[in-house]
Amino acid sequence: MKKLIQHSFLLGMAVMILGGCDKTGNFPGAEVSPYVAIFDLRNMYNGADLKLSPASMQGYSGISGTVVSDHRGNNMKPGLLMVQDRLRLNELRGIAINIGEDAAQYIPGDSVTINLSGGVMKRVDGLLQVEGVSPSAVKKVASGVTISVNRVPSTNILADPGKYESTEIVIVKGSFVPAAGSSDTYSGDKTVNDGFDNIPFRTEPAASFANEHVPGLANFFGVIDYTRDNNGNYKPRFRIRNSNDIRVLSSTITQTPIVISGFMADVEGTPDPNGEYIQFLATRDIDFSVTPYCVVTHNTNSGYQPTGVPVNGWAMGGSRSYKFDLTSGTVSKGEYFYVGNSVKLINGAGSTSIANAKWIVSRNTQTTPGDGLGNANADLLLNGVSLFTDGIAVFEGTSIDKNSTPSDVIITGYNGAILNIAQNAGLRIGNTDWYDIVNPVTLEPQPFYKQGSNTICLLRPSPTNVGWFYKLGGVYNASLGRWSKARSQGAVDLDKTSTLNDLEGEGTVVVTGGGTEVRKPTQVID
Repeated sequence: MKKLIQHSFLLGMAVMILGGCDKTGNFPGAEVSPYVAIFDLRNMYNGADLKLSPASMQGYSGISGTVVSDHRGNNMKPGLLMVQDRLRLNELRGIAINIGEDAAQYIPGDSVTINLSGGVMKRVDGLLQVEGVSPSAVKKVASGVTISVNRVPSTNILADPGKYESTEIVIVKGSFVPAAGSSDTYSGDKTVNDGFDNIPFRTEPAASFANEHVPGLANFFGVIDYTRDNNGNYKPRFRIRNSNDIRVLSSTITQTPIVISGFMADVEGTPDPNGEYIQFLATRDIDFSVTPYCVVTHNTNSGYQPTGVPVNGWAMGGSRSYKFDLTSGTVSKGEYFYVGNSVKLINGAGSTSIANAKWIVSRNTQTTPGDGLGNANADLLLNGVSLFTDGIAVFEGTSIDKNSTPSDVIITGYNGAILNIAQNAGLRIGNTDWYDIVNPVTLEPQPFYKQGSNTICLLRPSPTNVGWFYKLGGVYNASLGRWSKARSQGAVDLDKTSTLNDLEGEGTVVVTGGGTEVRKPTQVID
């Protein structure tokens, strides 16, 4: 019986939370700060209006923090001064204070103190804020304070918007849904996707940038407020404050014609040297005799030659990399196809034939060398539990060298000799759902795996010879030319009677745009 196995795995670098100092103990001559951490202030609100005073604020009288609101672009709700701090457990939190037209006197980076005594903390239009505070209660003590970049995926905002209220956040690699036309502007209610989910995006018609043309891809800095859905419930939406909040990454849309959607690295039972295969999904119609591609695998097994950092990138050859040329056959948009074993069996000897699937290249790699690259090799992908790096990459054309950049790439594992910046050597990545050739936040070049933010990889938890097919999930939007749901790691425990539907059914990568049906991707449980 087939079982769907779901894994949680690391899709980025771990973040170390640095503990802040608690206000405990008495020190001779010390003076207790009058400023409460915004994290603590927000936690005092229990759903009912709260009159603020030293008594209700545990002895505090106000807050200190950095301004993140900016009314110069005419796209903020009038009167709101938004301030953030990290005074409790290094947790970033913000609060809005309604001081009327005087809020426009402050800009991001101003450091302020605010006496909140006499104010009332309440929710207005969904947003937690303090009303009844005099403008004279606000004192600017510095300006030009650096605001650290706070990249937040849209899924996090939608799941817990209160955590991000009145703080400056950045939506990275955002694109408009539906895809922006050449005459589309910012004005009005729109939707932005950042590869994690869709989030509403509001620009007032009177905003200074309302009539500017929207880009194909950009980083957007800003703040959130709320709008009501059809059921009257408040839902978060995003606002940029002025045109300086827009960092254009691309004004054009480039589609990835082939995406990697799954792979079988180790079939069930005794070792089978002719069992590996890779699944792909076409995002447009392709005739490989007219538009050829190639697929390259790479393996850092310590016993494979040549050893060391891949100085020739994906073109290492020997036992390290192996190339399949895709030069004949056709695939249609939304169609899965396969490259790999010559017997076309789903799970090794004695299992179901999947010869009825679309096979573009089928060969016994144990006895047949790669197409101009790679020795004959029974194990292109590592078996069982492994932290060593191996990968699968797709290239346009059939000729590659150390400088070739893949159109799509998946990396498994993170150990082994894989990167040497001084030698300009490593496995190059492409602009995908997981990787970026240029860091989208710092804009620094990072063309290799394990360089900069390119640290995402799959982890293989399966033991040897159990027959797990790794499904990658995700949704690729062909109209946008990007992932609207990033790929994620899932696995199907195949048996000898499993069928093609187990590979191509629920949980596999799907393509949308142009009318292609969407199936629900596998959920990854954290």
